[in-house]
Amino acid sequence: MIRLHKLSHDREPFHLNPDLIATVDAHPDTMLHLTTGARIAVAETVDEVVAKAHDWRVQIAAGALRLVKP
Repeated sequence: MIRLHKLSHDREPFHLNPDLIATVDAHPDTMLHLTTGARIAVAETVDEVVAKAHDWRVQIAAGALRLVKP
């Protein structure tokens, strides 16, 4: 899960499974379009969302590789 912040007056944090992200737009705010059809406006930039999703996937892959070490 990655930690993001809803784009609201209090920037409420939430956790999202990055596998649910279909697309990310910035017009002008960053909008996540999920595979469920939901849309969420977030405070992070597109680059920040992509970096968080990338880091999460690297962490998952690294953990899987540690499990299959001979």
